[in-house]
This record gives sequence, C-alpha cells and structure tokens, in this order.
Amino acid sequence: MASCFEGVRSLDVAVIGASQGIGFGFVRHLLADDRVRSIEATYRNPESAKPLLELSQSHPTHLRCSLVDVTDESQVEAWANRLHQDVGTLHLVANCVGILQEGAIEPEKSLRQIDPDRLLRYFQVNSIGGILLAKHLLPLFRHGDRSVFASISAKIGSIGDNYLGGWYGYRASKAALNMFLRTAAIEYSRKSPRTLVVMLHPGTTDTRLSRPFQRNVPPEKLFSIDRTVTQLLGVIEGLTDDDSGQFFSWDGSRLPW
Repeated sequence: MASCFEGVRSLDVAVIGASQGIGFGFVRHLLADDRVRSIEATYRNPESAKPLLELSQSHPTHLRCSLVDVTDESQVEAWANRLHQDVGTLHLVANCVGILQEGAIEPEKSLRQIDPDRLLRYFQVNSIGGILLAKHLLPLFRHGDRSVFASISAKIGSIGDNYLGGWYGYRASKAALNMFLRTAAIEYSRKSPRTLVVMLHPGTTDTRLSRPFQRNVPPEKLFSIDRTVTQLLGVIEGLTDDDSGQFFSWDGSRLPW
C-alpha cells in the first residue's frame, strides 16, 4: 500500500498531549521513523511529563517539548507562532489531548449526575482544544506536500452508535469534536487543499485514562499502547484525498456520526 506521505522526503511532526499514553506512544514510534525530521511535542503537567522530557534529552536534535495548555488560546497561538518561525511547516499533527476522568469529574451514569461545570470542562479539553489547534496550525500546513491533521476521538462519541446511554459529557464532547473537525476539514479543503483532517478512534487502550473502566473489556479488545499507535499510524498512512473530514476506527473502517 502506498503511503499517504509518498514523495515527501522528510516529515515535520507535532504531537499534542505527548506526556503519556497514546501521545507518548506516538512520539516513541515517530522517533524511530527515518522519514521524520523533527517532532514538536506538548505537555500540560511537568510532573507527568518526566519520561517525555528525558526522551527529549536523548534526542535533542529531533524532539523538542513545550508546555502548552490547549484550553488556553493564548498558549496555543504563541506555540503555533513559534513553530511557524522555527520549523515553518508541518506534515503530521496528532492531537492526543483528552479527559475522561479528572478529579471530581467522572462519566455520568444518569441524568442526576449532570453538572454544568463538569460538562464545561469536558468540552474545554475534548472539543474546544482541538478546534483551537486547527485554527492556529493552519498556516503551517500551507505547503505543497500532503499533510494530515489527526485528532483522537472515540467511538463513544458516535451518535448513530449510541445504544447504551450514559457518559453524557464525554460522549457529547467527543461528538462536538467530530463536528468541529468535520467543519474544519471543509475550510481546510479551500485554504490548505493538500491537508487531510481526520478523527481517529483508537479502541480501548491500556492507559491511565481507561484503567478505571477496563473491568468488562475482553482481553483481546484491550490494546497495548504500542499496538494502538501502530494501528493508527497504519490508518494515517493509508489515507486518500476522499478521506478528509471522516471518522475512522483503529482498523481503518469508517464510523457513523
């Protein structure tokens, strides 16, 4: 299968939310890819980012780390402006930021648990952060090479696939992310026509985010981080022009909205 990036001699990459889990897995895999010239990685919490920062010390010419909170537009804009000056172009962006449980925030099992402030936090991180990245990184995609803006979504954000209910905030915030990026893909098709914007469902991955909810997951459906990242990179490599604005599962199948 031909690569989506066929003909691109070197790749400049950004991984947002790279301190742990799938984001950190992306960084490790991409560092091993000979086509990758540079990786810009972001993190929000220096304490949890220690492995990432240590990795950057081992790869000082390929990996640069930045403290960025995607819910703060001024930070996203400043980071994007610096990339524009220092790197100039991006060929792959992997947005891996997301929350499922944070402090007092946890998936709601019934309407009685709905809390406006907690809902806002879900949307700030899972939805608005992604579209702010699409807004401010657009200039870095305006070049002649094929490029991809990929954001980790979740099958649970599919309205058409919702048969179980519950998890109101997480479901709705991922559905909103999908709509934001579906809409952004249309604008990108005019302003950066060589860029594909896609949403990716990683499957249930053995990370800190999913750990409290793994009890009923069959072993064969619980993926290691390495397996998840390998599968998602495979989906990205196989993208074609008709795939921009689409929502893909880890196996490359399209998911319903």
